[in-house]
Amino acid sequence: MMSSKIIANGIIRAMVAIIAMALLVFFIYQIQTIIFYLIVSLILTLIANPAVEFLKIRLRFPNILGVTSTLIVIVFFIIGFMMLFIPLVMSQSENLSLLNTREIETNLIQLANKIYMFLESHNINSKNLIQETNLAYKFNFDFIPVILNSVIGTVGSFGMGLASVLFITFFFLKDKLLFIKGIKTILPNQHEEKILNSLFKINELLSRYFIGLLIQLFIVFILYLSVLLIFDIENAFIIAFICAVLNIIPYVGPLISSILAAILTMINNLGSDFQTEVIPTTLFVLVGFWIVQLIDNNISQPFIFSKSVNSHPLEIFLVILISGFLFGIIGMIIAVPLYTILKVVGKEFFPENTVIKLLTKNI
Repeated sequence: MMSSKIIANGIIRAMVAIIAMALLVFFIYQIQTIIFYLIVSLILTLIANPAVEFLKIRLRFPNILGVTSTLIVIVFFIIGFMMLFIPLVMSQSENLSLLNTREIETNLIQLANKIYMFLESHNINSKNLIQETNLAYKFNFDFIPVILNSVIGTVGSFGMGLASVLFITFFFLKDKLLFIKGIKTILPNQHEEKILNSLFKINELLSRYFIGLLIQLFIVFILYLSVLLIFDIENAFIIAFICAVLNIIPYVGPLISSILAAILTMINNLGSDFQTEVIPTTLFVLVGFWIVQLIDNNISQPFIFSKSVNSHPLEIFLVILISGFLFGIIGMIIAVPLYTILKVVGKEFFPENTVIKLLTKNI
């Protein structure tokens, strides 16, 4: 029978463990911004590392010059993008001001009424659905100025965050060998080689993955932009960019992109005849977006992803699907990188396992 002293010690140890865990969670919560900076810097390092290696090996650049040159190119790319993007956003900022919120509400009410009239003209009884819910008169956009002010207020924080990320990335790239030496000193000797091999392979595959992801998003952006320009949609650049970024979310992102493009196309053509111009234009844009998604889902995405992480397209599809069911949208976004890491570690530590052999035969 256990003595009261042993029970008391067990309770104390459990309480200490709970308190320590709570303090750890609280600490992580307090430094979540720094953790985010580190994650972004790590991703940027993986993307920039091939360029640094190219400059060092092919062009004989010294390490620090190669790192600096690569980051300068990245900074100029970001500045150039902002120079293109910000004026377009600012040109539409008046629509988000307090003076124009009523106009936006009126436009959306007008859109809802036109949809109602279109359905009624085709003998589709939408009266109960629209009138009972009073949907057309529940639009309230007084929150928009608050969001706008919040966005403007975060510009300074964005600048600070960007500077922090670039600073961390610089040292990640510059002192890569120093970090490796530091890791070696804390690794257990019996597993040192396996862990280092895993890290090198993970670095290689994830670098290819994130570069492939950028290429995929760029292809989708160009195709979306082409569709919007063909049908003369206002602010095509911004809409195409937002819809392309949404493609980071596998399978769900393209659906959201299509809905967003349809709504913005309708609002953009409110002054036109609803039945002969608004509806056909919206349908054409949707068909164009679906064709782009068909090309992306069946050609560019499977090819780029399978080549970058050495996984079969069906394998990637199932991994994303399972991650989505288990962890939602975040799970879908991190599914491929996390699965790649697990495959590399599995091959290094359990090379004789039958399942791991089957899944990692191309790695």
